[in-house]
Amino acid sequence: MKKYIFYTLFLALVASISFTGCKYDDQCDCPENGADPYETLTSYLVENDMDLPAVLSSWITARPASADEVSTFIATYDIFDLRGETDYANGHIEGAVNVTLGNLLEKAASTTKPILAVCYTGQTASLAVVALRLSGYADAKVLMWGMSGWTSTLSGPWLANSGNENGVIGVGNANWTSDAVSSDTSHDTPELLVSATDGAGILEERVAALLENGFKGVASSAVLDAPASYMINNYWALADVEHYGHITGAHRINPLSIQNGEIDLLDPDKQICTYCWTGQTSSMITAYLNVLGFNAVSLKFGANSMIYSELESHKFVAPTVDYPVVK
Repeated sequence: MKKYIFYTLFLALVASISFTGCKYDDQCDCPENGADPYETLTSYLVENDMDLPAVLSSWITARPASADEVSTFIATYDIFDLRGETDYANGHIEGAVNVTLGNLLEKAASTTKPILAVCYTGQTASLAVVALRLSGYADAKVLMWGMSGWTSTLSGPWLANSGNENGVIGVGNANWTSDAVSSDTSHDTPELLVSATDGAGILEERVAALLENGFKGVASSAVLDAPASYMINNYWALADVEHYGHITGAHRINPLSIQNGEIDLLDPDKQICTYCWTGQTSSMITAYLNVLGFNAVSLKFGANSMIYSELESHKFVAPTVDYPVVK
């Protein structure tokens, strides 16, 4: 009789575990107490002043105003040059070290000054700065326009994708419109499959994934040809959208805050394409969204690649005074 009672209690205990155990999206590798990893991550980001508006605070710097200020500018930063080894060897800012996305955080650990990330155009460096800022380097910055803006001899990448010859494909395009932007509604949140159970651990995993996957960009021609293939977000002020127009079907969700619920207006079931003036802000936003688990891409070179001739500001112009590089 005692064995029968023990066996009955054992079966009841097994049944209880089966019905109360961890279950999230049919996974059993979820965080403790069945918490949604996305909610754990986003709560951690807000609580630690890493909501997107905070990450976008003072993240970019222009080159020095004059050649006389170059040495002081260089001395202010630990400069990380993210270009390929050959291009770095052919000419880089004095004192800059050649870094990859793969060893970015390892190199950052030995810095003593704010980090300045430099690439060809400012777009990959923007991803690097998001990774740095989410990893404790809150004062990391991007060099505006990248090496293209440091010296005219390296302006090729920007000149090939902007200007009155190469950056006007949106002007007169059937998918560039002055209609009202698309309406917004809340969506479900992305699904994150992670092994960590706490906010710091989840963030570390997601930043590692960001650096492994690298910059995700899309040509403006691809977006203009098929805007319905994306959920497009125009990250401009409303007055600028009304002045210049926008890509057909674009939304205007700005700012994008977790705390204020604007992130919830993005659809995780679609590829999110963000565009701005230059592709640098949108690269920052895209990197952040990919950390959160969205499938996000940045429209490369921004409005400079679509309506350059119409722009009254935010235009790339090759420098008329070249600053020095060393080999």
